Amino acid sequence: MTIVRSVCPLLAQVFISLTNLFCGSTSKSRKLHSYHQKYLYHTESIMVVAHYPPPWFSVAPMMEWTDNHYRTMARLISKHAWLYTEMIAAETIVYQKANLDRFLEFGPEQHPIVLQIGGNNLENIAKATQLANPYGYDEINFNCGCPSPKVAGHGCFGVRLMLDPKFVAEAMSVIAANTDVPVSVKCRIGVDDHDSYNELCDFIYKVSSQSPTKHFIIHSRKALLNGISPAENRTIPPLKYEYYYALVRDFPDLRFTINGGINTVDEVNAAIKEGAHGVMVGRSAYHNPWNLLGNVDSAIYGAPPCNLTRRQVLEKYQVYGDSVLGKYGQRPNVREIIRPLLGLFHAEPGNGRWKRKADAAFMHCTTIKSFFEETLVTIPDSVLDSPVTEALLGRTDMFASSKNLLPQPYRVREEELLYA
Repeated sequence: MTIVRSVCPLLAQVFISLTNLFCGSTSKSRKLHSYHQKYLYHTESIMVVAHYPPPWFSVAPMMEWTDNHYRTMARLISKHAWLYTEMIAAETIVYQKANLDRFLEFGPEQHPIVLQIGGNNLENIAKATQLANPYGYDEINFNCGCPSPKVAGHGCFGVRLMLDPKFVAEAMSVIAANTDVPVSVKCRIGVDDHDSYNELCDFIYKVSSQSPTKHFIIHSRKALLNGISPAENRTIPPLKYEYYYALVRDFPDLRFTINGGINTVDEVNAAIKEGAHGVMVGRSAYHNPWNLLGNVDSAIYGAPPCNLTRRQVLEKYQVYGDSVLGKYGQRPNVREIIRPLLGLFHAEPGNGRWKRKADAAFMHCTTIKSFFEETLVTIPDSVLDSPVTEALLGRTDMFASSKNLLPQPYRVREEELLYA
């Protein structure tokens, strides 16, 4: 397996550790983790193909945001970031079998890409996995972290499934049995009053011991299911990065990606420096894609800086946008295709005028080309033709204290060993 030679030494060491983690380490002395030997993981598809970058940086799945249009734009800016679809319910895939391209199709340039599905019916989860296989996703992720009332409330899946690790293990086994690519779980650190470190470990232990799941994406907040909105669930419950780093300590045979409250390249690198296997960033990758994604390849993966400009991105995006406009009848429309671009000029001169002009243009423009011709006159050439500048500064010490707050090491209870 080969990787890009320009990757910085720190990340190269992380890659070597992950390779040992996935492709077999002979030092499995801890009794806690001996159960993993019962399962053969898809080592030939780790990192999924040799020419894909390691998953040090990924963009979080975000409902109604990380759609095909956003991912197309994101890949024009970063060649190395791992991209996730928005969550797609298994039932949607099953019941829209005649219309799957609308939900699952993506361009080959979007690799590496992960499909996130959600659901609570094993039969539909199995069928959805089978139907998704021909599209060639590089990993399938199962949502156990969404706190939305529609999902975790009436839907009875998402983060509510953290209270039923037995079902999650069954779902992950079903997904793995119906695909040849790696599988993973995205979850929170707890739900309501079920928020102790031991309860989180019980969930991780049960799911990983009863299924082939070896990768967990940990949103470092718990979820509150009663009384607050999904947006408040991203800010009100406190971040506990110490839980994440304790998982890395206590489950050395698993891979953990940290998520929650990380907004800059500096903060991504700080998390990796403290021992994170990978970092997932959410809304800042959507609201300010140029500055964040534009620095991922060089600052995180060590790739040589490129002279990419916003104008070049928009020229390529226009070709894409006009090719898919109205592909499914009236949709996607101009507004839907342009929406991911609304953060492209974040904090730049002309940004406010461009957005106001865009609102007016949505009313009558019928092509992406005509939309750009009408609106981009508000953006100075100096902005359109400048390459990516240095990334915004972030807190480089935000994880340092986590090591001093680590909970006591997890000890598997006797009943958990019987469970496994």
